Amino acid sequence: LSPRFEAFRRQGVRQVDVKTGSRVRSAVCSTEVIVVRAAGGEVDLRCGGQPMIPLTETRDPDAAPDAEFSAGSAMGKRYAEEDLGLELLVTKPGAGSLSIGSVAMNLKDAKPLPSSD
Repeated sequence: LSPRFEAFRRQGVRQVDVKTGSRVRSAVCSTEVIVVRAAGGEVDLRCGGQPMIPLTETRDPDAAPDAEFSAGSAMGKRYAEEDLGLELLVTKPGAGSLSIGSVAMNLKDAKPLPSSD
C-alpha cells in the first residue's frame, strides 16, 4: 500500500472491502459504483466525504455531501487510483465526489483508439 494512503487504515474509519465486481453506494447522495479492478482488501472509500456503504444498506435521505466533496460523479465514467490498483465505474451519478479518505479519486482518461488509416 502506498504511504500516501497508509494513514487512512490507521485512523479507525469505516473501511469497505473492495473486490472486483463489488457494488457500493454513497451514504449521502445517489451515487452507486461497481468495482472494475481491485487489489483486494479494505479501503477507506468515500463519496461526498462520507464512507460508502453496501447496496443492501439504506442511506439517510436527509444527508448531504460535504462542500469539499460535492463536485459530483458522472454516469458511465471510470475513476481510478493507480497507487491502490483500484478502478470504479459509476453506475448511478450523484452530487458527491469519490475519494480515498480525503484524497480525491482521478477521473480515468479514455484510451485513444488506433487510427484506421
